[in-house]
Amino acid sequence: MTVRENLTTFMGREVIDWEEDAKPRDPKKFVYRFRVSYDDGEEKMTELLASFIQNPAAAKVEAMVIGAWGEVASGDSSQPIVEALAAARDRLTNLKYLFFGDIIAEESEISWINQTDLSPLLEAYPKLEHLTIRGGMGLSLGTPRHEKLRELTIQSGGLPASVIHEIASGELPALNHLELWLGEPNYGGDATVDDLAQIFKGDRFPKLKYLGLRNSEIADDIAAAISLAPILPRLEVLDLSLGTLGDEGAKALAASAAIKKLKLLDIHHHFVSPEGVKALEGLGIEVDAEDKQEEHEWRGERSRFISIAE
Repeated sequence: MTVRENLTTFMGREVIDWEEDAKPRDPKKFVYRFRVSYDDGEEKMTELLASFIQNPAAAKVEAMVIGAWGEVASGDSSQPIVEALAAARDRLTNLKYLFFGDIIAEESEISWINQTDLSPLLEAYPKLEHLTIRGGMGLSLGTPRHEKLRELTIQSGGLPASVIHEIASGELPALNHLELWLGEPNYGGDATVDDLAQIFKGDRFPKLKYLGLRNSEIADDIAAAISLAPILPRLEVLDLSLGTLGDEGAKALAASAAIKKLKLLDIHHHFVSPEGVKALEGLGIEVDAEDKQEEHEWRGERSRFISIAE
């Protein structure tokens, strides 16, 4: 499966494309998306951003969506876009919500999106509350420090372990939603359960209520580890969806006393047997176990697959 639909809404607002002659819209109802075609390239993208940044409407904008910046598939890096946005900090004074990488398969497969160090955006926008990033190749967050960031989501077909270590070493005291699409090794997702250990300790993000470790090839290992982790009793939502969770992981979760404190356990797109699902549903919490998958068989071997990889 790949990502095939652009955003139509973001943060409860309708997404519309910005053009150089566009008329300002109500920032409470609309979000501007900035994107160019494959042939236009990153230079055209920075020009498009500049046309908006100089517009008086920029000061009122709370949310922005960054789409394709040219040949994003292993070609044009997002670095010039990051630099342009960071330089505009004195113009985009109310920016709170940012989606960076609204790029679909027709523009680039998710694992081919050429990202860069996005830490300048956290430094430039102290009011930022929500940051979603799509694409893990070349991605870095430095050592993220931000007083107001509440939601951090990284969508990828393979998230490097280095990014997880950066997040775990950061200072994000307001963070209550952390969502990581871990992916698989073939596309850069080289993280193991050991790489998640600092997050599982539960002392890095004191306000965390939602933890999503999604789209993961090691979902059973994650389930076994988090079922005993100090962070689990503090969570309201544990999201292990889009991955390869099977009966081994489901059994570990069902045996955990702390799991009963959740409001929601989300495992949709899973490989758990009906008996395993029944055991989870018997915990007395809401369980989303939709979209059960069947293992593939190839040359006598059975295998599972994550939802979004390439």
